[in-house]
Amino acid sequence: MPIETPTTTEPVRLRIGLLFHSLTSGNLGVGALTVANMAIAEKVAREEGIDPDFTSIGMKDNDAPDLSHGRVASVVIDGRSLVSPKGLWRAFGRSDCVLDISGGDSFADIYHPRRFMFIWSTKLMVLARGKPLILSPMTIGPFEQPKYRKLAGFIMKRARATVARDDQSYDIARKLAPGATIALAADVAFELPYESRAAERGGARPRVGINASGLLYHEAETGTNRFGLSVDYVAYTRRLIEAFLARGAEVHLITHAYTRSQPQDDDSRRADLLAADYPQAIRVPDFPDPMAAKSYISGLDFLVAGRMHACIGAYSSGTPVVPVAYSRKFGGLFGMLGYDAMIPVKGMDTDQALAFTLDAFDRRPELSAQAAAGMAQVSAKLDIYRDVLRALFRELKAKARR
Repeated sequence: MPIETPTTTEPVRLRIGLLFHSLTSGNLGVGALTVANMAIAEKVAREEGIDPDFTSIGMKDNDAPDLSHGRVASVVIDGRSLVSPKGLWRAFGRSDCVLDISGGDSFADIYHPRRFMFIWSTKLMVLARGKPLILSPMTIGPFEQPKYRKLAGFIMKRARATVARDDQSYDIARKLAPGATIALAADVAFELPYESRAAERGGARPRVGINASGLLYHEAETGTNRFGLSVDYVAYTRRLIEAFLARGAEVHLITHAYTRSQPQDDDSRRADLLAADYPQAIRVPDFPDPMAAKSYISGLDFLVAGRMHACIGAYSSGTPVVPVAYSRKFGGLFGMLGYDAMIPVKGMDTDQALAFTLDAFDRRPELSAQAAAGMAQVSAKLDIYRDVLRALFRELKAKARR
């Protein structure tokens, strides 16, 4: 009787392009999106017998150490790589599929027109290369001008799938791209890994984190206020620090975005200036990566933050948080989860915002319960995104085996 030789099935290698992600960004929110999206995609791929090989494709940004420690290739998006046949054209050609997260909120026309055209033209290039394009969970819009609405709809109709991270974005995508594959999930950064420091909560002096956004502070200082906040952000931040110090709290000044090239957008510089004005506060050193930031935030009793992914880090680690919104991405995301402790873009003056925040601090157990309920929703919504990835990966695996 012949002896049967055991057969082994080697994993299929899949080359995945990560468009508008970054492993070296000083904006820890972008890093959180990148690390979390890679982790989700890798887990789904390995469950399907696929060995993923990632390439990060994003704008030049070297404000932080490489989160992959050199294990992930990177391609820079700039004017030269857009037109060079050895640039993006070759990078997309070498990819089996592309997951595009657009920095979380840049698939919109509220920023500079040049930025939109970078965001849009690279998507068009992926499609021209004949590669499956998935728009990973992101904010869709707003698109104020008709020409940008048409351009956005053109891409979404041709993408393999568009995944919105909030219900407002989902509704916009369906309106702009009827008949396209549109799904509703949640922000991937809710699943960013971290080491819980929850045991540090509940001390004699509550530990209150203040993440003063350099961007919002600069807008308020200069009177530009391009986001149209009804709160005076400078006055709100300073009065908040003073109020918590008067209550005997430990005030922790934390950062979530730092940049050498754009000081007006730098949380680190702002935290240094606030620490000089309030020496009783604790100036927390800049975090080396988004996982360290989330771990630290998990040990706070309360957080007020102007950076959305600092808020997500708090929410998903059990720390009660008051997000200070500067765009509808905040309300869309946290509103979808039934979380009501947010300073809206419009509708509160500075006195009202301060009173609202202090009341939220007193409602910490209630906010924790809201967040716990919301995280159950997050898990179910991200399963929808995993199913989108799974369907594509299975198709590519079958194609590779033919």
